[in-house]
Amino acid sequence: MADYIHVSVAWPYANGDLHIGHLAGNLLPGDIFARYHRLKGSHVLMVSGSDSHGTPVILTAQEEGATPRETFEKYHRRFLETQRAIGITFDLYTHTDTENHHRISQDFFLQLHERGYLYQETQELFFDEVAERFLPDRFVEGTCYICGFEDARGDQCDNCGNLMETVRLINPRSKLTGATPVIRETTHYFLDLPKLQEELLAYLGDDKDHWRANVLNFSRELAADLKGRPITRDIDWGISVPLDGWREKKLYVWFEAVIGYFSASLEWAQSTSNPEAWRQWWYNPEARIYNFLGKDNIPFHTIIWPAELIGVSGIYTDDDTALNLPYDVPANEFLRLDNDQFSKSRRHAVWLHEALEAYDPDAIRYYITANMPEVRDSNFTWEDFVTRNNSELVGWWGNLANRVLKFANKYWDGHVPDAGELGEEDRALLATIEAGFETVGAHLDAVKLRRGLDEAMALVREVNVYLDKAPWFGVVKEDKQAAARTVYTALQAITHLAVMLAPYLPFSSQKLLAMLGFDDAQLFGEQQIVTYDEETRSHDALIYDGSAANVAWGPLHLPPGQRMQPPAALYDKLDRESVLERELV
Repeated sequence: MADYIHVSVAWPYANGDLHIGHLAGNLLPGDIFARYHRLKGSHVLMVSGSDSHGTPVILTAQEEGATPRETFEKYHRRFLETQRAIGITFDLYTHTDTENHHRISQDFFLQLHERGYLYQETQELFFDEVAERFLPDRFVEGTCYICGFEDARGDQCDNCGNLMETVRLINPRSKLTGATPVIRETTHYFLDLPKLQEELLAYLGDDKDHWRANVLNFSRELAADLKGRPITRDIDWGISVPLDGWREKKLYVWFEAVIGYFSASLEWAQSTSNPEAWRQWWYNPEARIYNFLGKDNIPFHTIIWPAELIGVSGIYTDDDTALNLPYDVPANEFLRLDNDQFSKSRRHAVWLHEALEAYDPDAIRYYITANMPEVRDSNFTWEDFVTRNNSELVGWWGNLANRVLKFANKYWDGHVPDAGELGEEDRALLATIEAGFETVGAHLDAVKLRRGLDEAMALVREVNVYLDKAPWFGVVKEDKQAAARTVYTALQAITHLAVMLAPYLPFSSQKLLAMLGFDDAQLFGEQQIVTYDEETRSHDALIYDGSAANVAWGPLHLPPGQRMQPPAALYDKLDRESVLERELV
């Protein structure tokens, strides 16, 4: 029976272009995992979207002299184009300003309110006397009162990862005017996390041994000492609080953005022939939900989002059926740029759309995965990018495929040679490569994506070693049958590896299968940017259609005599000096 796998990818603020940090933190891990499970035959639903309502969007809009809507729509469209170019296959990539998301977020609020999980509290917040307005957390910066980081945001410290009580920031300053804010009182609704503590501690219990230790330990520490969190704010852009007398206030973005995983599932189902299809992932107890994010988002996904899901049990059902909680939250650590953290606001980044203008998408995907910060922070450097592209992607894999294909095209007139009976070493190699579907697959199943790529590339090296030892190049004119055995064995191994590497390197894997003569083989489906009607108005979205895919995870037989296409290089070797001159000026 096929698995139901939900891939929930953290929603980026639509306040600036995507950078390599976004790719390493959640976009690429989610995509590799989803592509693998599609090849396995799982029912995959991968969703995300642009966060339209975050205060970073308002701040950028002010800087650009635009409205928040104009700003988020501009960057949302750029997100769609960039993600399609790098091959991120969302079943639906939408945004949080749809009517669907507004309605469902308000339904969550009302359900939590009705079931007694919300309460009102008057709190002290910063007020900018120059701008004459309350300051949402992101409108305030200051020194972290926990670690001393001087540029902590009002909601969270990027340095230590802790959530902030905004008014406790040291030396606070308004991002609107630069003035020192004063404290005034205002009343808001709070999510009663202590009331949900018992359920949260049980959720983070002993059955989570498949979680990453850092994620689980950090989450358990947070769950042991919970306080209520405000879920409304004094702001004029966002989703209105659905209560009389409160509609001028908006839902806090951290409260409603995570609801997007659920609302996007319903929006996706509405675009299919089965509007109730979303229930297979959210109410099916056998389904597994995976949340992909960076470590700065851990509290929102292991504490707040599960609390919301527990609190709205029974929503959209006739009974008290619980929604599925995340099965795993494989949060990545940070990818740093020259040992400093990526930052949109500080413009310290490798912008993804610019990288795609200069480099092959699979070259970018390969380096980011090989350097993926799964268990500790990793570091991006252009020097290392060039080295690994040239020595590993081009040297080990690209050259292997190219030289064997060229040889076969030259001596067997563009056809796969008939090997006859394979020898012991030939069979041993193919058995080793085929076993990789189990070992690499086990790493992918466990969301150990970097280890999976390492294992696959180790198998690439096995084929190179085999070719260095076996007779083929030097004996083709004297013993063409012996050469045929070696070349066929290598071509069959390369075919298996093309499938095995497809979740990581989708573009070049599809190209390689075509060169091997699999004209009708489709590893994956098509992704398109579409404009479609979503209840009250149309909007742009990225949609994936996997109906054309017909290749499965596992050995793919290469028929002797099959006609191949003329070979071409899979990857470009990079000139170190040119890259460093371009990127480090």
